[in-house]
Amino acid sequence: MATETLIWLLPLPPLLAFFLIVLFTNRNKALSHWIGVGAAALSWLGSMIVFVRALGVEHLGEHPFASAINWLPLGDTWLKIGVRIDPLSAVVLFFVGWTVFMIFLYSVGYHNYGQPEGDHDRPGLPPHGATATDEHGHEHAVPSVEPMYSRFFAFIGLFAFGMYTLVVSDNLLTLFVGWEIMGLCSYLLIGFWYGKKSARDAAIKAFMTTRIGDVFMLLGIAFLYTATGSLSYDVVFSERVLHALATTPAFFGLTAAGMIGLLLFIGAVGKSAQWPLHVWLPDAMEGPTPVSAMIHAATMVSAGVYMTIRIFPLFSAGWDGHGLTATMSIIAFIGAFTALFAATIAVAQNDIKRVLAYSTISQLGYMIAAIGIGAYVAAAFHLVTHAFFKALLFLGSGSVIHGMEHGVLHTGDHDVDPQDMFNMGGLYKKMPVTFWTFLIGGFALSGFPLVTAGFWSKDEIFADAFGHGHMAVFITLALAAFLTAFYTMRQITLSFLGKPRTGVAEHAQETPWTMTVPLMVLAIFAVTFGWVGIPEHFPGLGGLLPNWFHEFVGGTLAVRPEAVAFSMAPLLTSLGVALGGLFFGWLVYRKVQAGAVDPLKKVLGPVHTLLENKYYFDEAYDFLFVKPAYWLAETFTYKWIDRGLIDNILHSFGRAATWLGSALRNYFDLPFINRFVGDGSAAVVRKAGSELRYVETGRIQQYMIAAMSTLIVVGALLYYFFLA
Repeated sequence: MATETLIWLLPLPPLLAFFLIVLFTNRNKALSHWIGVGAAALSWLGSMIVFVRALGVEHLGEHPFASAINWLPLGDTWLKIGVRIDPLSAVVLFFVGWTVFMIFLYSVGYHNYGQPEGDHDRPGLPPHGATATDEHGHEHAVPSVEPMYSRFFAFIGLFAFGMYTLVVSDNLLTLFVGWEIMGLCSYLLIGFWYGKKSARDAAIKAFMTTRIGDVFMLLGIAFLYTATGSLSYDVVFSERVLHALATTPAFFGLTAAGMIGLLLFIGAVGKSAQWPLHVWLPDAMEGPTPVSAMIHAATMVSAGVYMTIRIFPLFSAGWDGHGLTATMSIIAFIGAFTALFAATIAVAQNDIKRVLAYSTISQLGYMIAAIGIGAYVAAAFHLVTHAFFKALLFLGSGSVIHGMEHGVLHTGDHDVDPQDMFNMGGLYKKMPVTFWTFLIGGFALSGFPLVTAGFWSKDEIFADAFGHGHMAVFITLALAAFLTAFYTMRQITLSFLGKPRTGVAEHAQETPWTMTVPLMVLAIFAVTFGWVGIPEHFPGLGGLLPNWFHEFVGGTLAVRPEAVAFSMAPLLTSLGVALGGLFFGWLVYRKVQAGAVDPLKKVLGPVHTLLENKYYFDEAYDFLFVKPAYWLAETFTYKWIDRGLIDNILHSFGRAATWLGSALRNYFDLPFINRFVGDGSAAVVRKAGSELRYVETGRIQQYMIAAMSTLIVVGALLYYFFLA
């Protein structure tokens, strides 16, 4: 099969799975999940074939796999849509194929093992605390079976279709279509357990927050099409068009290229949960854990970074490699600030998934900051490694929660929150596979030196920031990296090390192979994928393996970044913050006992409360935006505008119509229509009938005489007028 044809087919299996499950197999849970997993496997296989073929093309950035068709007629031309695989989309396709497939497989075990979190608030489940007697005569809580099992696999199939569509698109329009499909699916899946009010609220919050960014993104797309007449990457990113956009003034002192890039980037701020639109992502934890992995690693938030790298030529148009354009400066600031801001919040969270949620926001900030300083290859490298180790960590957290839920079922202690890390401890003995894979993922997130992929990708961002003199970005990201290592080791220590702090943790157990096999596969990538990006001059290891990633992805865009000269300063900084953070995280939390207060809270006091409450951003947004919106809708719009103004106008029309109708009845209808036309015509007819009735005598002779007289008169008249 031709590669271009195969690329067209990549998004179709998950889409077909969605329709098959919704229309035909929704009552058969086993068939539904195998259709979903099979579709993910087909797309994975196709992605790997395309990726391997892409590796065999020399100068793929200049000669990508591409195919386009006419879609919408535009006068004498057509709006074309198509597919395109260049080095950037090839590596994104690689991690999307692997992570999506692993998440689908993991979901089978997740929804068929024990009692998933939040079960008692989901519609259709047995009552919370329902019990049954086992074969040994022991009474245990009844495990819940997910009542919307088929629905779940249908939704994540549509989710995967959106991401595949976005990656293979050769233009911003179909990229936006995939973008919005994922927005819809995030709403449906975050609120999947809609029996919980918190899940419903989180779904609405995610949908509304990301819509803010999407409106600006749509404005950017419209601006770009108005300025260029095309949305195709080949046209928009051509040297001629970029030069024209870079020399055309727009608004706020920005060029057209910078303004369009900024509008599109705001869409990425919403989708990738960057400050100040970051508030939706932590609440996305209300969905099932595979959904968290899909959103935080495989699809949704990765899409924002992917799109930002894709449009890099727009906001870097006119950039000479020294200094930054205005748009790049804004992007670098938002990314660096978000990285540190989210990391400070993560150190004070106790929910195992919520820590990872803020970690995701922080790591995405690294990538955005790297793009802002022009290091888009380093950003793409960290995007790929992050997808692997963050998917691993989220799936690992789901495994931990399931293990803890088994302890809840065994002990019947439903008051213990199975997601609170302070209720865990000692799980390394109970769940060894989950522990070792989670440890690998955590060390990769922390940037543990040499042996994890996260070290190599994060170190490259540090090297680029330091090598090009962006010291504010470098220092900010270094502080964020220290906090990342600290809260990661805090998470590992509280969850797995030491002794169990509750009876629930004491009775936790390992999850089945459908959950642990994906963890092991992702753990391999969390270690080995970093080897493809080892700097050429790295002490001892440089040159052993070629820096394939930089050479391959660096050929995607015409703006090809040069590898920075090796320096020990960023390397030593990376080593120091990673090892220092891990050490202090272990040191502070290694002796936490059951019921103990967080040691950090004792040290930080009110600051810890501030961090624990996420700087009160939710409360601030509620006060500044949500409550005014409700007031505007309920008081101003409904009471003043709707009932006060519009209703009175409508009532005035009603009163005027009533008066006019009454006047017409009294002065026109009754005297003229009724009396003159109606009664008068009736009287005339009645009088005529009364007078003419004497003609009807019943005598044939009189009728014949009248007829003959009439004929004589008519004949005379005709003769007089026509023949005389």
